[in-house]
Amino acid sequence: MSISQKKNSKGILLMLISMASFAIGDTFVKISGSFLSPSQIMFFLISGGLIIFAFIAIIKGEKLKERRALSPILLIRYCAEMLGLVAMIMGLTKIPLSVVGTVTQASPILVAAGAVIFFKEVVSWRRWSSIIVGFVGVVLVIQPGGQSLDYSVLWAVAALVAFSIRDLVTRLTPPDIPSASIATFTMIAAFPFTTAWVFFSGEKFFTPEIDWAVVACMVILGSFGYLLLITSLRIGELSAIMPFRYSRIVFLLILGVLVFGERPTVSMLVGSALILISGVYIMWRERITKKSHKKQ
Repeated sequence: MSISQKKNSKGILLMLISMASFAIGDTFVKISGSFLSPSQIMFFLISGGLIIFAFIAIIKGEKLKERRALSPILLIRYCAEMLGLVAMIMGLTKIPLSVVGTVTQASPILVAAGAVIFFKEVVSWRRWSSIIVGFVGVVLVIQPGGQSLDYSVLWAVAALVAFSIRDLVTRLTPPDIPSASIATFTMIAAFPFTTAWVFFSGEKFFTPEIDWAVVACMVILGSFGYLLLITSLRIGELSAIMPFRYSRIVFLLILGVLVFGERPTVSMLVGSALILISGVYIMWRERITKKSHKKQ
């Protein structure tokens, strides 16, 4: 096995562990909804993430005093990340875990479409077809024409849009700013908002009903998953590692059934499969395109 293959194998393993961590963390977020409000959940996630990411940045010797932290691109990224997290939390507390996870995992498909619109990237008919297939998958999961449509699913759609904007903007952020630093800046930017949300909603920051074990798990697993995600993407080739990001859909479907007794419909399973196939195909086509450009 070559060095590049070993790096890719390690990156894939870390990506799988990262997606499992995110999925389990999402499960704890949903569980915490039984004793915390969405604003309180947001407060604990942001506060905990700020402590963890700042600590990691300091340990690694990264600079937390960065003038570019207030650049327009990063400010847009902070807002998109914050809005996506709010929508994600609202969705997790109101609709099935598997639905939220499946819809938000369509982000790479929306990013591919956004890259064409905003970055004027040239896309073949094959990739356009896969993008359309992915959106069909999202529609099947949401089932907008169903009689039992729960409009709370729009929170998952809002999270999908916000996270896609974040990923698009990330392409324009300075590559020399370390990931832990950007994560810390994001938490700092979101902290005043989440604090005000709790305060003006008339809720307490700490209540006797809090299950600290659940809160600790959702904060630690979320932060751990994020760090593993960044590490995996920096180890090997993106085209080889990114497709395994969709394993989160599988993990969430399993956890939804085992922990919350969810029963995915045929429409949802078909939609999930279309999202997964579409996303993997888009990444595979990117890999082929890059190789052809290198040969030229």
